Amino acid sequence: MEHKETAPSQGSFAAGAGIIGDTDSKQGSTMTLQRLAALRSLMATQPTALAAYIIPTADAHNSEYIAQADARREWITGFTGSAGTAVVTAAHALVWTDGRYYTQFEKEADTALWTLMRQSLPDTPTMEKWLTANLDAGSVVGADPHTMSREEWTPLQNALKKAKMDLIAVSNNLVDQARVQMKDPPPPRPHNEIMPLPVKYTGKAAGKKIEELREKMKEKKASALVITALDEVAYTLNLRGSDIQYNPVFFSYLVLTQGGVKLFWGDGKLSKEVVEHLASEGAKVEGCPYGGIVDHLHSMAKELSECGDGDHSIWLTSDGSEAVHRAAAGEGVLKKPLDLISEVSPVALAKLIKNEVELQGFRDCHVRDGIAVVRFFRWLHSEIDGGATVTEIQAADRLLEFRKEEVDFLGPSFETIAGAGENGAIIHYSPSRTGEQRVIKKDDMFLLDSGGQYRDGTTDITRTRHMSGNPTAEQKEAFTRVLKGQMGIGGALFPQGVKGNVLDSLARLHLWRVGLDYAHGTGHGVGHCLNVHEGPSGVSWRPYAHDPGLRPRQLLSNEPGFYKVGEYGIRHEDLVETVAITKESEHPRASGLVGDFDGRGVLGFSTLTLVPNQWECIDVTMLDDFEIAYIESYNARVLETLGPVLEERGLAEDLAWLRVQCRRRP
Repeated sequence: MEHKETAPSQGSFAAGAGIIGDTDSKQGSTMTLQRLAALRSLMATQPTALAAYIIPTADAHNSEYIAQADARREWITGFTGSAGTAVVTAAHALVWTDGRYYTQFEKEADTALWTLMRQSLPDTPTMEKWLTANLDAGSVVGADPHTMSREEWTPLQNALKKAKMDLIAVSNNLVDQARVQMKDPPPPRPHNEIMPLPVKYTGKAAGKKIEELREKMKEKKASALVITALDEVAYTLNLRGSDIQYNPVFFSYLVLTQGGVKLFWGDGKLSKEVVEHLASEGAKVEGCPYGGIVDHLHSMAKELSECGDGDHSIWLTSDGSEAVHRAAAGEGVLKKPLDLISEVSPVALAKLIKNEVELQGFRDCHVRDGIAVVRFFRWLHSEIDGGATVTEIQAADRLLEFRKEEVDFLGPSFETIAGAGENGAIIHYSPSRTGEQRVIKKDDMFLLDSGGQYRDGTTDITRTRHMSGNPTAEQKEAFTRVLKGQMGIGGALFPQGVKGNVLDSLARLHLWRVGLDYAHGTGHGVGHCLNVHEGPSGVSWRPYAHDPGLRPRQLLSNEPGFYKVGEYGIRHEDLVETVAITKESEHPRASGLVGDFDGRGVLGFSTLTLVPNQWECIDVTMLDDFEIAYIESYNARVLETLGPVLEERGLAEDLAWLRVQCRRRP
């Protein structure tokens, strides 16, 4: 699953979906116009009038997925995609987003009011270039510093300054103010119950993680480490939450010093269960109110400025918000702001490499998840073959019911993409519970992208199937080319330390040979019972900014695709584990090794996902011997792993169906 849509509600991993606004109707168009008018009025009446206002898709923690309290770009535009930045001036309203969302934007946004800036295309100006080309010298651009990282803020500020323009911080978010004026205030920020995740799942006690972070702080001569990313806080303390739908995280900041640990969360009161959990793992943590983080950082900055030896600093992740960076530097309270250590978070690098307990959890939960998905597809084909009416949303709901039967299941890891026919070509399509329902038909290609949060791991799988098993020749060729690309990644050997972008073209090669491509990345990292998208590594045509290079024990997705707009979509997605490879390894290319990249070491992938592809959609004449053997070996492993579980549970019909799907080449 490559960058899913923003979830619209909180409080439960499995809560239902919704859409803000209805710009397809006249009433929705009028509402969008009113919202823009309210925002423009606020821009004009600021102490320094704003020529432009920037509205990212972001919260104060640089989260990819955001709570409804932070869904400002969605509210102002009507566009619900999970990525995009809006810019509003007196005469223009624009949204920059990438190719995953072009079709969705056209469906959701009022294009009479909003202009789509197709940022994947080479002739589309960046936001910085558009602003400097379209605003007058002396113009002032505003943005909420809580919604932009220091990495984003500084280059934009420099570009505007060069064009004799200014970027100023507007801490009281103007979209929030507009919402209040229109009597549609943003919902309260959730602070739901926190859940301990025992060390039997995490593999390392919270106290040990804190001890290791303090050693990193000593190396950097940092007096404090400020952790702002929600998944990093959850990982460090072995705690999980439900403040953002599908993501087991909670709104918080964590501040470590050599003398203590402060968790800024909710009202600051930690439950007895959480306190006992932390104590049992050797972690003494003081709870503080979430809203007190800025005052605390100001106080730390004052204390450090009084030390005067220049050997003390505060360490923040470089993708922490501009607002937090300013507070930690003491801006507004010190005559001379402190210099900060602003670079990739040590927590991000630590959780990137899974320990053996986490890896075994991933392997185990993929067996259970595979059982649920296999049962679902057997059910779906049976229903469609029998003439039953099944809608996309009914299919998504039935899949959830199968997953709920599995041990340690907490909820979906993202909103299920169940796209029949033309809807499968919308890369981040999710069926709505309101309005006309799309029925899955026998002649449809059906794309299902889904995943689960389990206590012992996180899953993310896409399978595309033709419901009658009789695809067109064009669909069959496209399906096979995408599958060849996935096997190109899955069967690759490469030097340890190589960055993910180097592998990307292996997945696209067979599409490129006939002038086809897909408008998303090929792979993303995956958190352990955490965010289904995890940095800083990934596989994409663009390098990941902080990718440290691939190492053993990482988790990535492998998900090439092809989308024919208005007709069908195809995506194949597995989760894979990076493993060290020698000539003796159980890898299809291991026996052919004659070197180890001059001592760098050889890496490959081990596929965790356990659901077969549909032979009827594969043009076997396009496959070479290696690829046929690859598919047959994978299918044999799926049957060998899942078959006994289905048999033990008395699921005879599911087992019989799986045996047919895992047969050798027809």
